[in-house]
Parts: sequence; C-alpha cells; structure tokens
Amino acid sequence: MSLVVEIRHRLGTFSVEAAFSSDRGVTALFGRSGSGKTSLINIIAGLLRPGSGRIVFNGDVLVDSDNRIFVPPHRRRFGYVFQEARLFPHLSVRRNLTYGRWFKGKAGDGPSFDRIVDLLGVETLLGRVPANLSGGEKQRIAIGRALLSNPRLLLMDEPLAALDEERKAEILPYLERLRDETKIPIVYVSHSVSEVARLANKVIVLEHGRISASGDAATILSLPSSAVSRREVGTVIDGIVEATDAEHQITLIRAGNAEIRVPHLDAGIGKTVRLQIAARDVMLATSKPEGLSALNILPATIIEIGGAAQGMVDIRLDCGGVTIVSRVTTLSRDMLKLHVGKPVHAIIKSVALDL
Repeated sequence: MSLVVEIRHRLGTFSVEAAFSSDRGVTALFGRSGSGKTSLINIIAGLLRPGSGRIVFNGDVLVDSDNRIFVPPHRRRFGYVFQEARLFPHLSVRRNLTYGRWFKGKAGDGPSFDRIVDLLGVETLLGRVPANLSGGEKQRIAIGRALLSNPRLLLMDEPLAALDEERKAEILPYLERLRDETKIPIVYVSHSVSEVARLANKVIVLEHGRISASGDAATILSLPSSAVSRREVGTVIDGIVEATDAEHQITLIRAGNAEIRVPHLDAGIGKTVRLQIAARDVMLATSKPEGLSALNILPATIIEIGGAAQGMVDIRLDCGGVTIVSRVTTLSRDMLKLHVGKPVHAIIKSVALDL
C-alpha cells in the first residue's frame, strides 16, 4: 500500500498544507482540536476538494489539481468511520452490516460476513436494533459495515472520541485485531496519546494546519511538542508475551533483552503486544534497590540527557536494547551525577504501565 498526499486548502481564515506518505499499518493524524486533522482526512476521502495538490493511492491518481483530476468519493473505494456510528436506526444490526456490501464491487471480493462478525465479536448483536446498543457496540457495527464494503483504505475520524473510558477499553482490543489480522491500511485521526501509542505504526503531527513532525510512533511520542505535552511524553515498546503467572495475575513481556512484568493480559504466549510507559513513571537509581514493591528494575545505560524545562529533564536509557525515557528533576540529575554513559537502574511500577 502506498498513499501519497501533497495538498493545500483554505477554509476561511484557516488553511491546511500537508505533504506525507504512508505505506502500511496504521497511520495516525495526531494533534489538538482545530489542528486540521478532520479537514485532511476528509480531503483524502474525497468529501472535501482541496484548493490544490495531488493524492495518489497505489499508483491511482485521485487528485491532481494541475491536470484537473478529482475522483469522487464513491469511486475511491475507501471506508470511513466517523466519530458517531451513524447507523440506520430502522435496520437491525445484521442489515446495517450487510448494507456495506452494496459498495464492495465484484461478488466474492473482500472479507466474508462471518469473518467480520467474528473479528469484531458481534455475533450476539445481529438481531438487535441500534437503539439497544452501547456506544462501543455501535462503533463496532460501524467499523464492520465499512469493512464489508471491501475498502482499499480505512479512514477513521476519532472513532472513540464520543465514548467514555469503559467503552474505549472495550473497543480498543478490536481495533488492535483489525490492525493485526487484516491487510487493510488505516488512516486514524486522534488527539489521544494513549490511543495513538497503542494503535499507530506511523504518526503525523498536525499543528495549526501544518505538519510539525512525522515518523514512527515510538520516536514521535517520546518528543515533547505542543501536541504531545511534557506530561504525556513517554516510550512505546513492542514486546512478546513470554510467560504468565496465573496465581498472581502477572504477564511477563520480553522486549529486546529486557523483561517487563505487567498486570495480567488476555494474550497467548508469543503474541506481540505494545506497552506505553510514561516518562514520569520511570524512576532512576545508581545502584540496584532492594525491598521495593516495583516489579520492574531494569539495568540501563544513559544514552542522552535532554535540556531542562520547568526544573525537569528527560533521560533516554538503553535497557537491554530497548530505549526508555525517564523524567527526573534537575536536582535529582545533579545529586545522582547523571551523565551519558553512566550505568543506572530504571524502576517502573507494573500498575503504571498502559496497554
């Protein structure tokens, strides 16, 4: 998959100007409200015609202002999931899902109905109507409807924004399955660091209608910006489930040579999982501490010390081949005589880890 976007567009006094490419997995358009994320995804979808520029998907030219090319939305074969599920209230869940088949092209193409029902865990909902669904269930049906249209690309505009934390926790595992078990590339709009850290392969940061940063999720989310606040800066790590302690409900994850213990995960041995470790939750010690409740005490070497801001400094650590960021006060930096190359121990409470 290859998506190339180079567009410029003005909306009153606000303008969007963006150039980026994406080639696999989940690409997140990330930024604060009003940064231009929804305008950009609507331009990709064809719901908004840009003032100028070019969009190419898998070699197909969708927009080329110089040559007056503009492919309408229904011919792009992109699926779109909005903030609100937008289900048909008078149709059952089954009929809402099968409505997507009207747009799938040749018979037999795309995922089967049973495959999507299983992927999203909605088999018990098929006979219901939307009024009898929770917010998370409605979004799963909206995603299923989009998938059954056999899209070449799936566009998702803040699909969890209208949900409470419990409903978000319900639907995130299904989005992970969608990312991992289908080959459909996804452009995902969000202002949530935790969502992007959990789902995205690549992150495009938008600020005031312009791209301020882009790159892999682990790199971008470890750098403070006006979109990623200092409080939210941290580390994104992909690891493998190595063992489970059923008695104590603890899962052991290996990332590089580091072993990290987290609260119990419903994941089989060998499964790849993603951890988000906030920099503020990583303590440092110059010698290995004893008698702590923290389960993760990782030998590390300092590889970078950032500049001070508001009496705090970010320390980048090599923990067995994995980079972890720790935030400490400048007083702690000086008291511990921290410097690049110094061996330390990174201390992370298991209950502080986000998955």
